[in-house]
Amino acid sequence: MASTSDIRNGLCIRYNHDIFKIIEFLHVKPGKGPAFVRTKMKSVTTGKVLDNTFSAGHKIDDVRVETHKFQFLYADGEFYHFMNQEDYTQIRLLEAALDRPDLLKEGEVVTVLINTEDNMPLSVDMPASVILEVSHTEPGVKGNTATNATKPATVETGAEVNVPLFINEGDKIKIETEKGTYKERVKE
Repeated sequence: MASTSDIRNGLCIRYNHDIFKIIEFLHVKPGKGPAFVRTKMKSVTTGKVLDNTFSAGHKIDDVRVETHKFQFLYADGEFYHFMNQEDYTQIRLLEAALDRPDLLKEGEVVTVLINTEDNMPLSVDMPASVILEVSHTEPGVKGNTATNATKPATVETGAEVNVPLFINEGDKIKIETEKGTYKERVKE
């Protein structure tokens, strides 16, 4: 058993007969009244996000997890197939277990959280950023660069990202996976 002082991003807990992963948390110590912890939790089974508040010192049931590196192989419908980098075993996960499946390209290495009690995969942690090629975007209009103007671009995985006007088809761009936003253009 853990308490609210052990809450951190990525912690998996058992709550309401389900397993949740902490996405965000904030320890709040108001001037009047007891302290509490405000959390945003994502269900690892359904992908549903809950906002919850725990009072300070509240006992939480944490779930022991291991992390393993898996390589993304392919997707068929709602299932995504991964291969363990150490023993080459394969697993398949529902699309709901992934945070940003639209930014996942074949061959990408991700971290998979596995419940140590029953060896079931819980969720997938994407790398902080991915490099993808722009497959389609409208040409930028010259002279339109006085402000931070952006345009939509479709990358090789099918995801749509807003990019600056100077980005063209065939350019490789770095995308921040947490927000799904453009970070920079990558030169080879």
